[in-house]
Formats: sequence, C-alpha cells, structure tokens
Amino acid sequence: MTDTRVARDAEQSLVRAIGPWALGANAINLTIGAGIFALPAVVAGILGPAAVLAFLICGVLILLVLTCYVEVGTQVTRSGGAVAYIEEAFGPLAGFLAWALYSIGFCAASDAAIAHVLVDTVALGIPALASGAGHVLALVLLFAGLAAINIRGVRQGTRVSVATTVAKLLPLLLLLVVGAFAVRGANLIWSGWPSISELGAATLVLFFAFSGAEGALSPSGEIRDPGRTVPRGMLGGGAAVVLLYLALQLVAQGVLGADLAGGTTTPLADVAQRLAGAAGRTLIVACTAVAIFGSLAADLIGTPRTFLAAGESGTLPRAFRLVHPRFRTPWFSIAAYATLIVALSLSGGFRAMAVLASMALLLVYLAVCLAALRLRYTRAQSPESFRAPGGPTVAFIAIATVIWVLAQSTRRETLAIAILVGASTLYYLLRRQVRAVPLVTDG
Repeated sequence: MTDTRVARDAEQSLVRAIGPWALGANAINLTIGAGIFALPAVVAGILGPAAVLAFLICGVLILLVLTCYVEVGTQVTRSGGAVAYIEEAFGPLAGFLAWALYSIGFCAASDAAIAHVLVDTVALGIPALASGAGHVLALVLLFAGLAAINIRGVRQGTRVSVATTVAKLLPLLLLLVVGAFAVRGANLIWSGWPSISELGAATLVLFFAFSGAEGALSPSGEIRDPGRTVPRGMLGGGAAVVLLYLALQLVAQGVLGADLAGGTTTPLADVAQRLAGAAGRTLIVACTAVAIFGSLAADLIGTPRTFLAAGESGTLPRAFRLVHPRFRTPWFSIAAYATLIVALSLSGGFRAMAVLASMALLLVYLAVCLAALRLRYTRAQSPESFRAPGGPTVAFIAIATVIWVLAQSTRRETLAIAILVGASTLYYLLRRQVRAVPLVTDG
C-alpha cells in the first residue's frame, strides 16, 4: 500500500465532528493560557500606559495571519494544520521543517514550560507537589489523564476544551465588569510615544500571549464543513481574544496605574486583590490554573494530529499512522506527544524553551502566509474556499509584520532556531535515504 493510499484511508477513518463553536472555543482556549496573566506587567514595564500599542500590533498581526490560515485551511482539509498547508505549497521537506518547528519547537516546548507553572500553582495548596517526586508524579498524571481523554474520542477532547474555556473566561469577564468601574483616566494617559526599539521589544515579548489559536486547525481532517466552519470558528475566536486582551490591559493599567509595571508576576491577580481583596486574588489564581490546564487540554486535541500527518507522509515511523479501531482517534500520536512533553518538562529549561517557542512559531507564521500567496495562484479554487479580501494584500502585510517582529530577536535566539532547523533537515534527509534503500531478505 502506498503512502498516499494509507494517508487517504487514515483520513477517511476520522470523524468530522468539530463545528464552528468547538473550533472557536478551541482557538480561544489555545490562546488564553499563562501569558495574559503575567505579560501585562512585563509590557507595561517597557512601554508604560502606551502598552496598549503592543497589544494592538499583536492583535492586528494575529488576525492577518489567521486570515491566511483560513484561506489555506478551506483548501487543504487534511489533518496537520500549518504543516499540511506548507507541505502542499512548498513540498515535503518544507512540510517536515514546519512540523519540527511547530510541533516540537513551539507546541511541545510551550506545553512543557507552562505545565511547570500549572503544577507550581497547584502546589500553593498542595505543598508536596512543589518539588521532587511529587512534582514529577503530578506532571506524569496530568499528561496521562489528558492523553486518555483525547484517545477516547475527539468529542470528549473538545468537551473538555469548551468546559475549560467557559471556566476561565467567566472570572476574566467578571474582572472586566467590576474593574471598569474602578478605572482612573489619569492612569491611562501617555507621557509620550515609545521608540521603535521599545515597541519592538514589547511586541516580541507579548507575542507569546497571542499565539496558539492556529493549533485549532491541526485536526482539519475532523472539522465538519470546512468552508463554513473554518472562517467562522477561527476569525470569530481570534477577534474575541484580541478584544478581551485589549480590555484586560486597559483595566489593569487603569486600576493599578504605575503599580502595574512594578507589581508581581501576576498582575491580573493584583487587580483582583485591589478590587475584592484576598478572595478576588484567590479567584484569579484559580483562573490561572484553569487557563493553563485548558491550553494543555486543547493542545492535546490538535498537535498529535500533526504527528499523524508526519506519519502519513512517511517522515515519521508507521506507528504514528495508527488510528484506534474503536475510538477512531490517532491514539499512538496522542500518547507519543504526551510522553514528549513530560520528557521536556522534566528536562527543565523554561526560559530557553519559551524563547524557542516564540521564534519557531513566527517562522511557521511566515511560511503559512507565503503558502497562502503561492496556493492562491497555483491551485484551482473550489466554490467553498474562503478568499481573503483585498487579494494578496493581507498576506503581504502579514509577512512584513512577522519579519519585523522576528528582527527583534537576539543572536542567541536565532542560533537556537538554526540548530533546530539544521537538525531537522539532517534527520529528514537521513530518513528519506533509509526509506529509499530496499529491504534485503533471505531466500
């Protein structure tokens, strides 16, 4: 059986059960993680009250990039998300490099980093989890549980995603409503326009909080009616995140003023404490834990499908093609991905993985925007396909903005990405060489 036939059979065995609401909830869930609970203070420390500018730039960038994702996503409807899109436009090597950058460089590294934050948050109530065997056991049980839920079916996984989305959005919305009445206009006044370098540095830092929504498209082979579901779910979810983030930053700045930049690493919890005392702070701390868990749960839906896609293309071993005969989910890919995250979590290096994640995703964004341009002119469009307004303008603006943000990185960050790309390229070439050598059998 050829790789193409295997890929087609595997895709046909998946259930197209994800509709607009589930896709949008998953996009929101993947985006609203640990970042928004900590980064308002970091960005305010760089830009002061003008921090809203960095939020606007990141918001525009994300919506432009998601528009490119939607355009390609309504044309390429097999599992794999960005990996499938880039491979369709530029070939298998580019597709595999995108897989390595996205699945390992961004998703797994990000999950490994924020999993520590989640366990540390829970450890505030259960000190035994703070370090040692208790910490390790908590990480193992966390991902074993999430893997088991998603192996049982995509519907179960999306139910967890929707439930955690609601659970973490309600406290944030309550914070906005109560906080709006405590905003002081004087705290929002700028003392002057920030420099380009300051704005670039703040945007690069803040980018991590806006990333992740594109992961909702990884299980494209399980999305119902892509021409309708993908634009509504992705653009609706992306717009909701941008508006929520802008409102949270304005409320945090308006309530705390200069204390926002000089406060703790949990600025939204500081706002809640200012508004409602210890009870408010406890609520937002709990919300932080739910947000991180929700991001992890949503990622365990999407990213394993990129392992499935790599297995179908032959760049990963055959086991990654396996679909559970009863639950009809890519069970081996889910289990392998959960194991990878646990291994990265136990290896430590939070800062290095966080930097790697941001840079890796920016490169994937750049490749998807280029793929949208290429497929627009080289592939016949079906009537159901989404077309970005303004022709190629959206893609060109997105490409320029991504390059500008990438330019804010340091030599060390660039070197880390270069090592990942180089190692991935070497693996791909060796894997292709091995597959090209016929097996020799006796007799």
